[in-house]
Amino acid sequence: MNNRILSLCSLALLGLLIVSCKSNSDAAQKCAPESPGKHTKVAFVTNNASDYWTIARKGVEKADCELGDVDVEFKLPGEGTASEQKRIIDDLVSTGIGGIAMSPVDPDNQTQLINDTAKKALVITQDSDAPKSDRALYIGTDNVAAGRQAGELVKEALPNGGKIMVFVGKSDARNAAERYQGLKEALQGSKVEIIDIRTDDTDRARAKTNAADTLVKYSDIAALVGLWSYNGPAILNAVKDAGKVGQVKIICFDEEDETLAGVKDGAIFATVVQQPYEFGYQSVKLMAQILKGDRSAIPANKQINVPTLVIKKDSVEEFTKKINALRGRG
Repeated sequence: MNNRILSLCSLALLGLLIVSCKSNSDAAQKCAPESPGKHTKVAFVTNNASDYWTIARKGVEKADCELGDVDVEFKLPGEGTASEQKRIIDDLVSTGIGGIAMSPVDPDNQTQLINDTAKKALVITQDSDAPKSDRALYIGTDNVAAGRQAGELVKEALPNGGKIMVFVGKSDARNAAERYQGLKEALQGSKVEIIDIRTDDTDRARAKTNAADTLVKYSDIAALVGLWSYNGPAILNAVKDAGKVGQVKIICFDEEDETLAGVKDGAIFATVVQQPYEFGYQSVKLMAQILKGDRSAIPANKQINVPTLVIKKDSVEEFTKKINALRGRG
């Protein structure tokens, strides 16, 4: 896809987001009356405590508001480990939870957990998938496509090619692996060389250290690419400390405050943003629908993909206003 078409697609998606934000804001206080009958209990479980999930929580709360007969729990694993996620899920199951929407930290090694849980409750995946498991469906980003989107941005930022390093929390998380796959596909045949991928186990300090060490070890590094939300700010701070803003291009994911500020001042070339609000909103709505016996919303491929969009300097201000509205910042 050429840059002009990519830009037009991004603007169209941004327009859809703006309309969605306005609609969600207008309806924020119009909650359904609480049903006196039996409530369906569901939970939304994240894979870490990143600010990224603040927006997903707004979507969860909106769905909870609209459904008068559903009780929703929102769970943030502070450590971002598979063991902590298991403990949370086991606790939820022990309380008789009806449905769980989870973002698996380590899908391959959590398949058995998901299968065991699916025997006792409805399980869907969101943000990160576990397609080999017995989950009912996945709601989230087509991460291979998002990775290709990031790859196109790298080529745009480095028209003459160059060496790049990639950063992520856990390379075996499915969303990370798929984004990396898409990135490599987009860069195949170009003059861009991926040196390696560095992981940080969702440790922000380590994420910055990884970027700083790369800048020292590879004096000719041309760009740094962050695949998870906090990698953008970590890379940005390392580049600033090294005095290489503008010299080393940054392409990242998601919409943390520092990331958007970096895009606005030109330190970050672009960020590929998801729509976590929709992950939260659609997960709760669909779990409630399925638990009431209606499985018609489950696609044949058991995937509901929420499109991503590219935010660059020319669109960051409008996007920031809308995303801050979702965060409740007015």
